[in-house]
Amino acid sequence: MPISRWICNIGITGWICDDRRGTGLRALIERIPRDRLMIETDAPFLTPRDLVPRPRDGRNEPAFLPQVLAAVARAADRPAASVADDTTRTARAFFGIDE
Repeated sequence: MPISRWICNIGITGWICDDRRGTGLRALIERIPRDRLMIETDAPFLTPRDLVPRPRDGRNEPAFLPQVLAAVARAADRPAASVADDTTRTARAFFGIDE
């Protein structure tokens, strides 16, 4: 589907960090246009399963966003810095935040 036909953004959560549940999601990352991809933590839920050490109370928080970024970058076979630049630009455009 051409990018011009996309009318939504896609936010990827810590679900991608789960070896079992994230398998299908990881396979789809390459199909999401770079200008439509965003990352999120879904705090306080969906703590990344590959986070070490895991918080004792199991609570997810925005500080774990780099864990989600790393998993998305691996799935996209791209450097994390490149994915961070793209997702930051997309989030800024979506929320109307000037650079």
